[in-house]
Amino acid sequence: GSVILELSKEKPQERHLDRQAAQFGAAVAKVEAELSAQIRYLTQVATGQPHEGSSYAARKSCQLALNRLDYARRRLAELARTCELMLEQ
Repeated sequence: GSVILELSKEKPQERHLDRQAAQFGAAVAKVEAELSAQIRYLTQVATGQPHEGSSYAARKSCQLALNRLDYARRRLAELARTCELMLEQ
């Protein structure tokens, strides 16, 4: 707003205009950086990627452990059946 007021004067002060333009540019850059950070965060959340405050890594680790446990149980059951068949013969 102050840039427009300065430009409306008959003799605008170039230094003042440059300073105001630089401040505006810095404000735009800050807003852009913050928006980019929010977009990155929301992209991580929306795609299920681990992010700050996420329990994704812990849940995935737990699920993998449960899968390994289930696999071990099946293999042990198969081994027990094989041993029983061998003892019957």
